[in-house]
Amino acid sequence: MTTDNNKDLVRRALAGLIETGDVEALASVLSDDFVHRRPDGATSTRAEWLAAVGAALGPLAGMQVEILHLLADGDHVVVHSRRRLPGRGAEIAVVDLWRIHDGRIAEGWEIIEPASRAAANLTWWEPAGL
Repeated sequence: MTTDNNKDLVRRALAGLIETGDVEALASVLSDDFVHRRPDGATSTRAEWLAAVGAALGPLAGMQVEILHLLADGDHVVVHSRRRLPGRGAEIAVVDLWRIHDGRIAEGWEIIEPASRAAANLTWWEPAGL
């Protein structure tokens, strides 16, 4: 697949999930051995991650997603987005990194930062409360 094909695959998967809440549409583009990775080192299998996504759809109903950047290099696609829940004021910045293999999403990494705490994270090495 080309870089553009990889971007289109990720774009379609995210649009399908965001617009319809259809976890099965997302499942159809994940490889059978898909792994989701978090910054703390925790990993989820395909089934575990899809179950977590499905469980989150209720509390996140109506979430607005603004894709700021969609970049690709070879078999990797990066999505930088802002997500917010109307009426709740909370906003997060999210960076997703997806690895594509054989036309399906094989691996995903996700970094989530609450926008309200972004400034505090600029000095992450300093002890809290100083």
